[in-house]
Amino acid sequence: MEMDSLSNGNNTTATASTPATVSPDSSAATARATPTPPPSSTGPQLTEALKLEHQFLRVPFEHYKKTIRANHRAVEKEVSAVISGVTDAASADFSPDDAVNHLNSLVSRLQGLKRKSLMEYVKLEEGSRAENLQAQKCRARLDHLESADGENLSEWNNTRLKRILVDYMLRMSYYDTAVKLAECSNIQDLVDIDVFQEAKKVIEALQNKDVAPALAWCADNKSRLKKSKSKLEFQLRLQEFIELVRAENNMRAITYARKYLAPWGATHMKELQRVLATLAFKRDTECATYKVLFEAKQWDFLVDQFKQEFCKLYGMTMEPLLNIYLQAGLSALKTPYCYKDDCTKEDPLSQEAFRTIAMPLPYSKQHHSKLVCYITKELMDTENPPQVLPNGYVYSTKALEEMAKKNDGRITCPRTGSEYNYTELVKAYIS
Repeated sequence: MEMDSLSNGNNTTATASTPATVSPDSSAATARATPTPPPSSTGPQLTEALKLEHQFLRVPFEHYKKTIRANHRAVEKEVSAVISGVTDAASADFSPDDAVNHLNSLVSRLQGLKRKSLMEYVKLEEGSRAENLQAQKCRARLDHLESADGENLSEWNNTRLKRILVDYMLRMSYYDTAVKLAECSNIQDLVDIDVFQEAKKVIEALQNKDVAPALAWCADNKSRLKKSKSKLEFQLRLQEFIELVRAENNMRAITYARKYLAPWGATHMKELQRVLATLAFKRDTECATYKVLFEAKQWDFLVDQFKQEFCKLYGMTMEPLLNIYLQAGLSALKTPYCYKDDCTKEDPLSQEAFRTIAMPLPYSKQHHSKLVCYITKELMDTENPPQVLPNGYVYSTKALEEMAKKNDGRITCPRTGSEYNYTELVKAYIS
């Protein structure tokens, strides 16, 4: 399951809420030649490392909760039906004959439950085993984090590197390689192969233009997707409607819209109207507004949207951990010197692969002592301070105020097209 990388934001040193020091360029070679004294203790290093382990614990915990909820619903469904029947019988003013008939129906239902008991018992046993496996995985990960100390730091870091590599392989769809590395390193409980296998089925189905597995996934996680105001199920339903129109099954499309799309009308009327209009414009339309709905890239959009919802559901980062760690290190090494002809081969940024990863990152040391607004080309200083948009890009206060006045308090980033309220901006400080 290839997880696409997210944008890394601004290409400047100004940082929200944190003073940004802008200084002239200094020799990177001299800075790197100066030896750094070894730390007196590994404690601070471990503390910083563990701050990035949030999803390491979050993913199995969320999977554990999902398994428990599924087992609970299976038991509750059958038990509540019988209890409600008994309650109705106790509170209702039945005649003797009606009471006998009602009790007979309850007895029949209980006899039916008895016949199903063996099957239900097997299901409960399977659910219980799944719960135990998830609990075991959570415990193994807690033990792994607690085992980090100065004595075995090298071994612990080696295990963490393997975990990060497995995570990267799973996101890039190298499933077999990821499984082999996990098995050889005996870290099956420390990686999320089963979770990504669940996503793999949905993604492969969407790539084959089949929405059924994705809709089933939405049904299994309906309550949580509703809380996050997800539009994934709605988008899947729209695509299924489009496919019926493409096949010229107009009557089926209308019936489908009444059953599955009408409930979304209160919140997504404009999108519904646009899609329903395809009944008139047909699949071979040249009208750009509706032609795009029949293009194959709509399925790619659904795959990307599923990946986002999947990561959000399990508390994962959208970008692979390997990229995050590499970019964290490269952001401290990247200087204009790295791109000069006399850059040493020992410098990671002398290699094209690392340069590609570092491309969206700012320089660690700027060679200009001025910040110029991308929009107005004017200097950003204390009189015209920089403001940071939620996506990380920085522009001058003057430019953003003028934009907000013309658009009822809305700001549109000229680089990405993203829109924000003026109140979402954060002031950056330069010293």
